[in-house]
This record gives sequence, structure tokens and C-alpha cells, in this order.
Amino acid sequence: MPQPIEDFYAVIPAGGVGSRLWPLSRADAPKFLHDLTGSGHSLLRDTWDRLEPLTGPDRIAVVTGRAHRAAVEEQLPGIADLNVILESEPRDSAAAIGLAAAILHRREPDVIIGSFAADHVIRGTRVFEFAVRDAVEVAREGYVCTIGITPSEPAVGFGYIKRGDELIVDGARDASLVERFVEKPDLETAKQYVADRDYLWNAGMFISRADVLLSEIEASNPDMYAGLIALAEAWDDRDRRGPAVDRIWPTLPKIAIDYVVAEPAAERGRLAVVPGHFDWDDVGDFASLAKLNSHGRKNDLAILGENARILSDAASGIVVSHTDRVISLIGVKDIVVVDTPDALLVTTSEHAQRVKGVVDALKLTGGSDVL
Repeated sequence: MPQPIEDFYAVIPAGGVGSRLWPLSRADAPKFLHDLTGSGHSLLRDTWDRLEPLTGPDRIAVVTGRAHRAAVEEQLPGIADLNVILESEPRDSAAAIGLAAAILHRREPDVIIGSFAADHVIRGTRVFEFAVRDAVEVAREGYVCTIGITPSEPAVGFGYIKRGDELIVDGARDASLVERFVEKPDLETAKQYVADRDYLWNAGMFISRADVLLSEIEASNPDMYAGLIALAEAWDDRDRRGPAVDRIWPTLPKIAIDYVVAEPAAERGRLAVVPGHFDWDDVGDFASLAKLNSHGRKNDLAILGENARILSDAASGIVVSHTDRVISLIGVKDIVVVDTPDALLVTTSEHAQRVKGVVDALKLTGGSDVL
């Protein structure tokens, strides 16, 4: 059995509400705390189990909000207290991953870290492990390395990475420099990307020496870097940590790591990519959740809910039931029904991305009791 990578530390950013999965995913129970695949475990637990063979149980850190600490520790009973990094408020991925990098670098100057979202679904664990090990070897050479997913279809819900020149690194079977990132394309453009074969889905996985990641943040945003370093210096002193977080954390910019690290590093020729030939999904909306749970069969009806009571006739799509209500569907295609004790959502797969607009409207109209 392959051994854990000695100098490698995994970081799991566990934040974000997943508003396109409302009313299933909410502020007090975001999607990473739910079982969305029928595995019997939450997405967070599945992520932990996927990473543990690469790191061992003592080298996985979770960055999450203070409100989710109890739920995270309940689902991950093996996590060490020093590996639970709490945010006082959401500041997006650059701050979350940067803080973890700064803390781990202070504890272990030569550490290599890998960031893997808590709410993604991956099938093909052994192939995933091979890709991570390749990425670690590339990171040893001083690159920030990402894992790009080989597209299975012309998806319009994902960003893309364009591979550039081949990168020869001992121990890495297939690596390239990143030529550029591309935002979510329209369907015709996505078809061209898939046919091109040099384009990969951007799954937001980053592997790097902690000192290299921090130097990229410093080059792009010196004030953010200074704040992260100051937080890391106080972090392991319980008396200093709280005041430092309250003073510094709210001042950090709310921005994704793609814009602070990945894109600038690509422009400087310091970003690499290895391909991941495994099934991956970020479960961004109910359309992707339906596809995930019906194994891609469009005429199937996916059903989630431990005690769901569903009657269907010539219906397809997804039903998520967290009540004891009987739900009957007759002759409807690509339907999305989410039934919870205090909120009901009915839409179609085609309009699944628009659920976030409902959440925004509820915020404006004082509907916070169901958010």
C-alpha cells in the first residue's frame, strides 16, 4: 500500500453556503455537511477519507467558520484541535487558503500544501491519488500546481484551464505550464475546448510549497500577505489569537485564490497543471445533483431523503425530501423538487442556476428565517 507523503499537508476549505442548493443547503447547514451522493457520509467526510491515504490522519487541516466548528468536529472525530482553523467571517478562498499556508509554514517551513474543497464529489480515488502525487513532485520544483479535470462533456458551468508547454519533472508523468484561465464559456465555445484537448476543467485544486504560495500572494497583494503573516505569528498563542483575528481578519480582501495566486502565477510562468482523469463534480446546482444521482440517465428520477415518500409515473429529474409528505409526480421531465419543513422549491434542471436569485430575493425581503 502506498505510504503518505511525508512533507505534505492537505487543507480543506469548508466554507460557502452553496446558495444554488437552497433550501437544502443553508447558512447553518451548508452543502459540505450533507450527504448528497448516498454514500452515507457528508461531502466533508468523503473529502477527508479521500485525502487521508496521502497525508495520514494528523496532517489534514480544515478551514471553516466558527459557527460550523461543532459540526465539523462531529463529522471528523479524528481531527486534531490545532488543525481546525476558524474564520470569524467568510473572506473567500484566498484568505482561507493563505491563512492555512501561513500557519503551516510557520510550524513547518518546508511543508507542501494541497487545497481541496470540502464540497466536491470525486469518483476514482486511486486515479485522484496518482494526480496529487504528480502535482506534489511539480510543487517541489517551485511551481504552484493545479489539477485540471479531463472534460467528459462541453460543460458551461465550469471554468477552463488551457495547457501550454510541456513541463518535464522527475516523478510527474504528465505536467504542463498553464497558458491561461478561461471563465465559464457558452456552449459552442465549450464544444471547441473539448475538441481541442488542451483545455481542462478548473477544479480549484492547488498544490504548492507553502513558502511559494505565500510569495505569490505577497507579489499580488502585499497588504493581504502582511495580514496573513501577522495572523500566523499569533495563531498558536491562545491569548493572542482571538484579538489578532478580530483586528486583522475583517480587513483582508474578499477574493478568490484564482485571482490572487493562480492567474498572476500563470502570467509569470510559475503555474503548472497535471491532468486528473477521474470523475469530478462541484455539485453547483440541482441539475448537477440530479445527474450525479441518476448516473447520467436523463429519464431517471433521482430521490434523496432517508424517509422520502415519492410516487412517480413517467417523471425525471430529482426530488429531495426532508419531510414525511407524500410527493407525487406524473409526466413531468427534468423536474426539481426540494421539500423541507419550512420551505419548498419547485423548478427544472434548465433553471437550476437561478435558485441563487431566490436566495438573494429572500435576503432583500427579510426572509432570513428560511436561509
